[in-house]
Amino acid sequence: MSSDTERSASGVAARTSERGAATRGALLAAAREVFVTSGFAEAGVTDVVARAGASVGSLYHHFSGKADLYLTLFDEFQARQTQRTKHAVQAAKAEGETDPMRLFIAGARAYLEGSLDERELSALFLRGDGPPGFEIIMRDRLRQWAKRNAALFEGDEGALVVVVTGALAAAVQEVVLSPDEEASRRLAEDVLAIIGQMRSPQSAG
Repeated sequence: MSSDTERSASGVAARTSERGAATRGALLAAAREVFVTSGFAEAGVTDVVARAGASVGSLYHHFSGKADLYLTLFDEFQARQTQRTKHAVQAAKAEGETDPMRLFIAGARAYLEGSLDERELSALFLRGDGPPGFEIIMRDRLRQWAKRNAALFEGDEGALVVVVTGALAAAVQEVVLSPDEEASRRLAEDVLAIIGQMRSPQSAG
C-alpha cells in the first residue's frame, strides 16, 4: 500500500471514529434527557433515538440497550465525581492540609457540589427507578467510596469511616432530592460542618 493510500485510509478511519463518537455522545445526551423526563421504566429506545436524531441500529451499535445507556451515564457521572473529589483533596494537601477529617470534608464538599451541579442526573440515580440490579451497583460503589475514604485516615478508624461515609451518603440523597436548591446548599454546608466535628474515640481520647 502506498503512503498516499495509507494516509487516505487513516483519514477515513479518523472521520468514521469521529462520527461514531459524535453519535455515541448524542445518544447519551438524549438518553439523559429522556430518563430525567420520563424515568427509566417509562423511557423507550425509540424515544432516545428520536431525540438524538439517530437510528435504532446506531444505538445498538454503541450500546446493548436501554440499561446499558443508563449504566454508562452512571459510570461517567461517577468518574466525574471521582475526579472532583480527587482534585479537591489534592488541592487541600497542596495548601498544607494534613488533618484527615479536613481532607475528607474537602472531598465531600466537592462531591456534594458536583451532585448539585448535575442535580437532575444525580436525582435520576437516587430515585430508585433504574434497571434491575442497579441497587447492588450503588451499594458496591458506596463500599468503594468508603475504601477511598479510609485511605485518608490512619490507624484503626474503621468505625469513623463507616459513620462519616454513611452520613454523607444520606446527606447527598436529602440534598439532591430536595425541591429547594438554595435550601439544599445550606443543608449541605450544615451537614459538612457536623461531619467535620466527628472524631474517632481514639482521637478524642
